[in-house]
Amino acid sequence: MQIKVFLHGSSEYKLALALRDKVLRKPLGIAFTAEELAKDINDVHIGMFEGEELIACLTLTEDGGERMKMRQVAVSDNHQRKGLGRQLSLAAEEYAVGKGREVLFCNARKTAVPFYHKLGYRITSAEFTEVTIPHYRMEKQLKRKQ
Repeated sequence: MQIKVFLHGSSEYKLALALRDKVLRKPLGIAFTAEELAKDINDVHIGMFEGEELIACLTLTEDGGERMKMRQVAVSDNHQRKGLGRQLSLAAEEYAVGKGREVLFCNARKTAVPFYHKLGYRITSAEFTEVTIPHYRMEKQLKRKQ
């Protein structure tokens, strides 16, 4: 398996958008809006590939200063529960540290809170609704390389 950073509009981005839609949106009966997709232009996109197949992806958004937001984490259905989300999240943390960021945060679906807890994230908000389901803001203090 290979982890790659890729650009908005690339062939890899198109695969990631399809995976995000299939895993994160269609089960909720919603679609991406033009406004949501416009936000992707300046973001960092990271994917995990098995050969040419994209099996997991996420997006990183600059939040200014020392913080970066991880969002749209998706693992294909037939690759879930194999530790790929963990590997990809750790790669995102490494990327953020390399860019000088000290905190990585996300709006985690309530069902994903245990996953993020295992990675060292902590809840920093009350429960809120986003894309029709309960979420929590979670964040992790990143360790800078010496």
